[in-house]
Amino acid sequence: MKVKAALIEEKNSDFKLTDLELDDPKEYEVLTKIIATGICHSDVAGKAGLWTEPPLVLGHEGAGIVQKVGEKVTNVQVGDHVVLSVPYCDECDNCQEGNTSLCLRVSELSTMGTMRDGTSRISKDGKRIHCFFGQSSFTTYAVTHYTSVIKIDQSVPLKLMGPLGCGFQTGAASVLEFFKAEPGSSIAVFGCGSVGLAAIMAAKIAGCKTIIAVGGTPPKLELALEIGATHTINRLETPDIPEAIRSIVHSGVNYSIDTTGNQKMIDAAIYSLTSKGQAMLHAVGADPTVPVMYMMGHWINVGSAPEGGADTQAFIPRLVQYYKDGLFPVEKLISFYQFNEIEQAFADMNAGKVIKPVLLINEE
Repeated sequence: MKVKAALIEEKNSDFKLTDLELDDPKEYEVLTKIIATGICHSDVAGKAGLWTEPPLVLGHEGAGIVQKVGEKVTNVQVGDHVVLSVPYCDECDNCQEGNTSLCLRVSELSTMGTMRDGTSRISKDGKRIHCFFGQSSFTTYAVTHYTSVIKIDQSVPLKLMGPLGCGFQTGAASVLEFFKAEPGSSIAVFGCGSVGLAAIMAAKIAGCKTIIAVGGTPPKLELALEIGATHTINRLETPDIPEAIRSIVHSGVNYSIDTTGNQKMIDAAIYSLTSKGQAMLHAVGADPTVPVMYMMGHWINVGSAPEGGADTQAFIPRLVQYYKDGLFPVEKLISFYQFNEIEQAFADMNAGKVIKPVLLINEE
């Protein structure tokens, strides 16, 4: 079938809205009409060719309506409203144990530019176009493996749901799944983008007593207070962030999350922890160092996990319910763009003008 997609022909080239051919889904695959899709910093890295060689179609936070399913697909049916997320093989030991975010094939399935059979479903004039995260949602229709497709409640607006597939899920699951943050605990979140602010909303859901947002943009810090933070720290005005955090929580916080990838902020996230504290690092392309001796001396654990360690099939519907209950107000983080405004959406996100840009692709 013919689709309209935002094509990248060379590394760092502008998007071209182009007519492409999309093959029918195979036996374990699903065809989805994309209603809207979030833009994530992983897409910025993808645009630069960090993982997948052009030509390719980016996008991995799609939300839409199922149009067709392969004969061996059982988790969704035609007409279902779905969020598209990161693929997993559903066969390796980790997947079989329910740890799908630790799928042993996740890198292969996400960044090699093909589906798991080594081919792509997208083409132009007979030439195959690479896909991204097994999804490529910067398009009017997408074919994905069934593991990437999560059925959600049809009563919620699909145009808000796409970022649950990656950015919002990553921040929230870091708190609720990876840390399993306890009521009455304390957390510091470094960076007030979509991942950090989702983590703050999740910390409030978890019942954290002290939630500290660390960032450099006053409007975003104000928003952090609106959605759950109890304190804010402007990193540009604070020479010693760990000291500032200990002026709020004397012994240091139980948990910290860095979403910036900045070495200074990563150091602050670790040195702000109390003994037996846990830090989570999230930043595409970052390769930080960590103070191992300090961590040993204070029994501090530093880790990271794809999607915050979430089982996407179970966790995304849970986030949808939090949204319905008014506990996860994602609409406060989203700015909408028409599909043909994709370059502007990227520019605004990179400039820090918006938190989570979402492209409106089709009518719901």
